Amino acid sequence: MTTFIDLHVLQTVPSSNINRDDTGSPKTATFGGVRRARVSSQAWKRAIRKDFAAFMADGDRGVRTRRVVADVVRRLESSGVDAEEARGLAVAVFGAAGIKVESPKRKKAMTDADGVAPDEAEMSQYLLFLSNQQLDRLAALALESRGQGIDKSLARAAIKDGNGIEVALFGRMVADDTAYNVDAAVQVAHAISTHGVETEYDYFTAVDDAKPDSEDAGAGMIGVVEFNSSTLYRYATINLDQLMVNVGDAEAVARAVESFVRSFVVSMPTGKQNTFANGTLPDAVMAQIRTRRPINLVGAFEEPAVRTPGEALSVRSATLLAQRADDVDATFGTTPTAAYYLAAGSQVAQALVGSGEQVGLDALVDAMGRHARDSVCADA
Repeated sequence: MTTFIDLHVLQTVPSSNINRDDTGSPKTATFGGVRRARVSSQAWKRAIRKDFAAFMADGDRGVRTRRVVADVVRRLESSGVDAEEARGLAVAVFGAAGIKVESPKRKKAMTDADGVAPDEAEMSQYLLFLSNQQLDRLAALALESRGQGIDKSLARAAIKDGNGIEVALFGRMVADDTAYNVDAAVQVAHAISTHGVETEYDYFTAVDDAKPDSEDAGAGMIGVVEFNSSTLYRYATINLDQLMVNVGDAEAVARAVESFVRSFVVSMPTGKQNTFANGTLPDAVMAQIRTRRPINLVGAFEEPAVRTPGEALSVRSATLLAQRADDVDATFGTTPTAAYYLAAGSQVAQALVGSGEQVGLDALVDAMGRHARDSVCADA
């Protein structure tokens, strides 16, 4: 039976514009007939992956880029291969793996005599998500194959095996060759506000510091920045069985779960951070271990949360979330096999009493890793 870890987060964000649409406006969505603040899953997954850099080993991490040839070139150069040969070997190893590469667009002033720096080497025709382990193996294979042809089966195996934690969690799609596809073990929902929002506008001016006092008092520039503020409901789920398929090792599964849980809780997309400094942490986190299927509890907020006098919106949202979890489990018999929560503040904690064991972040991360390890070991 498939096991899932469901993560539910409530996070209050002040005036901010952390995820913009094509016009620069904060992203929104209509839910329950009401306009909500929204942060796309792509934006938050990017923030999670950037947070991994603070504690995750390079071997577990990955890179999504078209500049895969340059990545292999740098590895070969560090092994003493000159730039021109390294470039040829890197192109050859990707060709053997069936990955199409193309020459970069050259600047008008550049001639063939100028040479090509590693960052200007051939690029894949589409973004590739490869682990550092896979890039290391491709470089090693290219190095071993100097002066002879590169074995296609070995080149393909170098990309298919050793996904690393990032690729195992978020998956990979290669349209040209589905054998390289990796089904994501994690799903992340678009975050939406638990209540209705209206976009606000900040009219600002910038002063020219070097402008003489004798000139007019006008501003150096003027502009408008759109923003909103909200209490967001964030949701993600981890499929432990798929994660085991992707990494093949119980300890790697536990590390992946611990890494994702920590970074999902503490990360923040960086849009307009210098303007708004909106780097908050969650008001509440609920973690539930489920079998059969994951359950998104966004229905708690189909009717927008409305605080009572003297009540924080975060507290009201926590009350609605806990109530929804109880209602769903009582109706469908989906009581989780284990549940935990953390709360920043006594009132939020009171609203979540009965939602599991109250813990801090470190204890939550440890518990999720332990459950993940036990689950995949039991299924082995």
